[in-house]
Amino acid sequence: MKAVSHFRTLDAAAALAAANKRVSNILAKSDEVLSDRVNASTLKEPEEIKLAMQVVVLRDKLEPYFAEGRYQDALVELAELREPVDAFFDKVMVMVDDKELRINRLTMLEKLRELFLRVADISLLQ
Repeated sequence: MKAVSHFRTLDAAAALAAANKRVSNILAKSDEVLSDRVNASTLKEPEEIKLAMQVVVLRDKLEPYFAEGRYQDALVELAELREPVDAFFDKVMVMVDDKELRINRLTMLEKLRELFLRVADISLLQ
């Protein structure tokens, strides 16, 4: 609870909560069977490449934080995703006709959401 209270004070909190809610809504509306991992060779747009790379880097970086219960520190790190998440939603269409690309983008959003859910469902802060 303390970590979430601190997160709410960050400039990025409202934008990330809104983005996380958007991610949750997109995933809830999809009935696609997602992959276990993002296929880097399928990524096309610079914004999705950047976001996918940052999700992988943060997943590895945050693992010790989660293991040590450092949720406040983890949320501060996750707040750094504000800009790439905003750019992704500004420039990339998730629900495209190309099934492989669509599933890959949905998988990336699921991996992003999983990072946040390790701490809290920040989409509920909206």
